[in-house]
Amino acid sequence: MLVEEIMKTEVYTLRSDQTVQDVMNLFKEHRIRHAPVVEDEKVIGIVTDRDLKEAVPSRFTVSPKGEPYKKKVSEIMTANPVITHPLDFVEEVAMIFYEHKIGCIPVVSNQKLVGFLTETDLLYTFIELTGAHQPGSQIEVRVEDRSGVLYEVSKVFHQQQVNVLSVLVYPDRKNSNQKVLVFRVQTMNPLTIISELRKEGFEVLWPSTPQMNE
Repeated sequence: MLVEEIMKTEVYTLRSDQTVQDVMNLFKEHRIRHAPVVEDEKVIGIVTDRDLKEAVPSRFTVSPKGEPYKKKVSEIMTANPVITHPLDFVEEVAMIFYEHKIGCIPVVSNQKLVGFLTETDLLYTFIELTGAHQPGSQIEVRVEDRSGVLYEVSKVFHQQQVNVLSVLVYPDRKNSNQKVLVFRVQTMNPLTIISELRKEGFEVLWPSTPQMNE
């Protein structure tokens, strides 16, 4: 999945000569927590709600017309922020978020701002990829880390005519020679498919109840 598929293209921006009060008004009006600072269509900085909190220590000690509210955006913004491209992979951008500990990133093409991506956008994309937003059941199966095993497990779902909404694969933390397959399936009663998986010799990690293990 590419960044251009999930980024926001309607981006609320700031200028470096605007004030902290302008930032507060923009954030409140559009219910946002981040905004890129743009000059001549080029991104020169980022302002976040954290920057606002640092710029205005307390509403109880500073009047609405106090000096902190008159500060320029250029004084509180993070200059030269990390950026990404519309054709970058979403998983690579997720790594950038993690490594740089950021909550948003401008999307730039040909040195011009074309979109904006936040941690909320990434989180919702993860929800979509896992199928968690659709009614269904989750089944986790531990398998050997070898070629063809995903096909073998998937064949059981096919034989039971169960629609698979999503599949995730991650390493088993207890055994480096094994993987865990996480299936999101379109059924509210997975007992039959779990029984068939076990008959085929597969280890079902979840769901696991005394009744299912009998």
